[in-house]
Amino acid sequence: MTWMRWRPAIEHALYRPDGGFYRRPEGPAGHFRTSVHASARFAGAVARLLAGVDAALGSPARLAFVDVGAGRGELTVAVRDALPAELRARVAFHAVELADRPAGLPAGIDWGPDLPSDVTGLLFANEWLDNVPLDLAERDEDGRLRYVEVAPDGSERLGAPLDPDDAAWAGRWWADGERIELGGPRDAAWADAVGALDSGLAVAVDYAHTRGARPPFGTLTGFRDGRQTAPVPDGSCDLTAHVALDAAAAPGHPTLLTSQRTALHALGVSGARPPLALAGTDPAGYLRALGGAGEAAELTDPAGLGAFHWLVQAVRMPVPDDLTGLPGWQTLPS
Repeated sequence: MTWMRWRPAIEHALYRPDGGFYRRPEGPAGHFRTSVHASARFAGAVARLLAGVDAALGSPARLAFVDVGAGRGELTVAVRDALPAELRARVAFHAVELADRPAGLPAGIDWGPDLPSDVTGLLFANEWLDNVPLDLAERDEDGRLRYVEVAPDGSERLGAPLDPDDAAWAGRWWADGERIELGGPRDAAWADAVGALDSGLAVAVDYAHTRGARPPFGTLTGFRDGRQTAPVPDGSCDLTAHVALDAAAAPGHPTLLTSQRTALHALGVSGARPPLALAGTDPAGYLRALGGAGEAAELTDPAGLGAFHWLVQAVRMPVPDDLTGLPGWQTLPS
């Protein structure tokens, strides 16, 4: 039986060219439902945020929308379609994804595995960091953290003690707990993403946790065909773990960590029901508004999609007006 640490096992299972889970033609939508798939209102909110970034930057001649972990391009296309024509004409759309370009993706959308460089605009990473491969550690009988090794069938055993960098990360960000997900690779991936912006707003959206509320036994799990399953690194299922977003935040930038519910409310997504009087004057409009309220309620449900965390960082730009009033903004020390 072949044993390896979880990080290379996840990399192989999800991203290998000959059968990795995220290389499969059905894409993420074939296995789980994200905010992007739940409602067009999510893309509408992102489009409103992009317009706010444009205004805060003084309406530059060229603006970028960078969709990191683009799946099959659903969010990129929906944001493009939600923008007013004048703004859409100034936006360069970049979908960053390892999988091949989907058939039928509209022309004018740049597609590829690499981040663009020195762009101005909005970088948006929806449920990307939770799939950045990482190692796991558990405490041995003496309380010392050791890497968890995994076999292709999902069996586990303890391996070597942590390298100094991982030990330092655990000591700073996840000092307690029996099973720890070592987030250094995710911190580095997010730093690269933020570094792609010459100026603009970087947003990461994911299931997450913060120091003081780390899960004591970790969160690694699998998803297949819409159902949660055991995390087996054989390419048959998604492998995902919640993100320590407070650790990932790049220093030196105005930073907000908030819930999706709070962020979407600020961007005009409300689950409030339309006034009943509308049913008498415009029955079709009332039904449309009622359906939209239901979608908005799903996106902002604190027990569901609304529990996602948003990490928002402003890079050499003012905070967009829609977000300035949200509590918790701070600039992290370099």
